[in-house]
Amino acid sequence: MNQLDQLKAFTVVVADTGNFKQMAQYAPRDATTNPSLILKAVQQADYAPLLTDTIAAHKGEPLADVVDQVLVRFGREILKVVPGRVSTEVDARLSFDTQATIARARGIIKLYEDAGIVRDRVLIKIASTWEGIAAARALEADGIHCNLTLLFSFAQAVACGDGGITLISPFVGRIYDWYKKQAGAKWDEAAQAGANDPGVQSVTRIFNYYKKFGIKTEVMGASFRNVGQIQALAGSDLLTISPDLLGALQADSAPLAKALDADAAQSLPLDRVHFDEPSFRFALNEDAMATEKLAEGIRAFAADSVKLDALIEGAK
Repeated sequence: MNQLDQLKAFTVVVADTGNFKQMAQYAPRDATTNPSLILKAVQQADYAPLLTDTIAAHKGEPLADVVDQVLVRFGREILKVVPGRVSTEVDARLSFDTQATIARARGIIKLYEDAGIVRDRVLIKIASTWEGIAAARALEADGIHCNLTLLFSFAQAVACGDGGITLISPFVGRIYDWYKKQAGAKWDEAAQAGANDPGVQSVTRIFNYYKKFGIKTEVMGASFRNVGQIQALAGSDLLTISPDLLGALQADSAPLAKALDADAAQSLPLDRVHFDEPSFRFALNEDAMATEKLAEGIRAFAADSVKLDALIEGAK
C-alpha cells in the first residue's frame, strides 16, 4: 500500500482545499476550507460559473449574506465528493466578538439546512480566541459542531476540550515556521525533524493530554510543511492535508508506522489543568509563538475575507 492508504488505517484523512474537483482522487473522508483557500478557488476558471451563478441568485442581498452563500455553495459541492464533513469558516474579522460569531455561525448552518444538508455534516470553523471558544461552546450546546482553528498553544487546546468542542486544528507548520525563523542560522533541519519538530511536539502533547483524560474533542493536525510532519503524527484522530502532500503520500510506498497511540497515553504522568479567562489570557501571553501566530493568522484570514468581499462586490 502507498503511505496515504497506510495512513488511513489509523487516521482520518481530510483534504485541506477548496478545490473540490481535485480532491476526489485522494478519497478523503472530510474536507476543510478557509477564506484563503476559497479566495484562491473562486479565481480559477473552473469555478467562475459557480461564483457568478451564486451571486446572480442573491442579487440585492447584503454583502455578508452573499459571501456566506458562496462559502456554503462550495461546501455543498465538496459534500458531493466527501462522505463525511466539511468545515466552513466564520469571518475572521469576528474573532473577538462572541455574539456576532454565534449569529454568523447559525446563519451558515441555516443555509446548509435549507439546502438539505444536515448539520452533522458541517463543522463551523472559528478562531481559537477566548471569545471564539466561548461562541463555540454556545453553538455546541445547540447541536452545531465546531472546528477551532488557528490553535497554537496548550492553553487553547485545554479550553476547547473543557468547552466540549467537537474538533480542534492545531497548526503544525506555522509553529515550525516560527521556531525556524527564531533560530535563524542556528536551525538544524535534520535535528528538528520528525518527532523533534516543534509543531509535531505541540500536537503530540495535546493528543496525549486529551486521551489521558478521556476528552472527546478530536485532534486534527493542520498546516503541514512537509511529509515528515504528517508521518510523525500518524495515529492522530484526523490530519488535514493539502493536495500536494496528499499526492506525495500517495506516491510513496515505504512502510508507515503509527506514531501516536491513545492507549499508550493512558500511562503518561500528566496533570489535569483548567483555565478561566484571566489564566487563559496570561498563558497565551506567556507563549510568544502562539500570541504572534494567532494574531498573524487572524490578520491574514481577515485580509483574504476583505479580498473575497471585493471580488464578490465587483461581480454583483
